Amino acid sequence: MLIGVAKFGMIGSSFVEGLLDERADREDIDVRVVASGSKMDEESCLSAIESVISMDPSLIVAVCPNASAEGPTAARNRMSEAGIPSILISDSPGIEIKDEVSNQGIGYVFVKSDPLIGARREFLDPVEMADFNSNLLKVLSSTGVMRKLQKEVDSTINSIKSGGEDLPRTILGPWNSTKGEFENPYARAKAMAALQIAEDVASVTYEACFIEDKKEKYIFMASSAHEMMRSAAKLSDEAREIEKSNDAVKRTPHSKEGNLLHKTKLLEKLQEL
Repeated sequence: MLIGVAKFGMIGSSFVEGLLDERADREDIDVRVVASGSKMDEESCLSAIESVISMDPSLIVAVCPNASAEGPTAARNRMSEAGIPSILISDSPGIEIKDEVSNQGIGYVFVKSDPLIGARREFLDPVEMADFNSNLLKVLSSTGVMRKLQKEVDSTINSIKSGGEDLPRTILGPWNSTKGEFENPYARAKAMAALQIAEDVASVTYEACFIEDKKEKYIFMASSAHEMMRSAAKLSDEAREIEKSNDAVKRTPHSKEGNLLHKTKLLEKLQEL
């Protein structure tokens, strides 16, 4: 079974293909990825999605920030026309079009804590971009978001393998992202705090990037948002360390057949979910 992943622009959830075959030994799927890089214009997005469609995949997973923008919208329309089971993964701005996406026959997962980066030329260079995303990945992975993405896509893969086409209709926020992820309530509280801070980063960077026109102000705003993300990463790491100290870190690897396995104690045997 071939999974085609199309990426338009970059968000933390763009790491999704790595969640599907973390040990590179699944025998039930192959994954191919086509990306438009940082660009999200219509031509770049359509070029990427056409390349994925040409592979004739059993499932398309498209990942992008702001799914309502012109480029991702054109790609989404093309996905709907292709008639291939598809999932859209995006951030908060896409929530406003969730009904439109659903009406196009496309599944969705919107991650509220996957925020806009502080994309001002005077502030954002390649190193700052990588640093922001490293903190973002720490937050999304240590709080439960990445596991929820894994399970949503896996569920659709299993449905297609069984002859169905069950697609997700999910919005991930601090509460449901952390649900079932932690044994210690203080660890979950820290994770929820981290996700709420990450969600709030978007409002600061949006104003810095698109509303504020005074350079001396928007540089500080973008910088402060990145400091918020750093603080969120520290909180999420603290949450995981609490679980480690209790020998309660949840693990859900795939078997070679693609089934989900699980355990919480480091040295216990894996069991099938």
